[in-house]
Amino acid sequence: MPYATDLITKEADLGLPVTPTSTAPVRASSRLAWLLRIVIAALLVAIYWRVAVKLVYDWYTIPDYSHGFLVPFFAIFLIWDKRKYLSTVPVRQSWAGITLVLFALFVLILGVYGVELFTARMSFVLLMTGLIWTFSGWAMVRALRFPLLVLVLAIPFPAILFNQITFPLQLLASRIASDILPLLGVPTLHEGNVIELPVMKLEVAEACSGIRSLMSLFTLAVFYGYFLERTTKRRILLALASIPIAVTANVARIVGTGLCVQYWDPDKALGFFHEFSGWVMFVISLACLYVVHRAMRLLSPVKAQTL
Repeated sequence: MPYATDLITKEADLGLPVTPTSTAPVRASSRLAWLLRIVIAALLVAIYWRVAVKLVYDWYTIPDYSHGFLVPFFAIFLIWDKRKYLSTVPVRQSWAGITLVLFALFVLILGVYGVELFTARMSFVLLMTGLIWTFSGWAMVRALRFPLLVLVLAIPFPAILFNQITFPLQLLASRIASDILPLLGVPTLHEGNVIELPVMKLEVAEACSGIRSLMSLFTLAVFYGYFLERTTKRRILLALASIPIAVTANVARIVGTGLCVQYWDPDKALGFFHEFSGWVMFVISLACLYVVHRAMRLLSPVKAQTL
């Protein structure tokens, strides 16, 4: 600053002691910012630790959401991978984000006292979005929208929505399997989610609806698309392609179980084969996802790689 330089020069000419410009206010401001972050982090832990413990327990005990262990690490990697771009995003604090913070806390209260785990867990994503909006601005929220949306993949669906998804999948899988088995020489009688074979009745239970492989394959498709595809449109198409792939794989598993019941051993078919075929079909589903990706690239080559 010219004015400050001239003033220091005049002080030196007069024989007065020259005091260098102090960085104490800057350091104090930096310390205050870090202290505020620590306080906010401590409050988040205090508020959400019960919700987090129950969520981790569900990941461990509910096979449909065992992929939840990978989601937080993937979200952290997404932020780290975009660190250079995020450093260029202008930081503009906005009090408008406080409205979302208050709404998220209200949703948390409803979830805790209404015993609705999905609502309480979703409030964390909303609260993080509100805090980023408040302290860094809406531009930063837009830059971090994908990591924030990825966190939703780790949250189990509410029971009412889960049942609305699994039951139609049960009916769809059992109906298609009962149509395919007669073509392979196995007569069937289809009633709801039950396929009656000549040897025994085969029930397509909730665990056999395909929701487990669907959720896991969809999440892995999101991961796969991010690492191996650079266009947003193709990432979305890959994620959507995982849905029919998972449904088809589940139908093939049921058909295979029906064939083993009819021509091999019912006990082994419903025991070892049923469990082992789940892993085999999931691997085949991943291979199908790769084939779809290769087909997309062959049919429409990428001329310019864009984020």
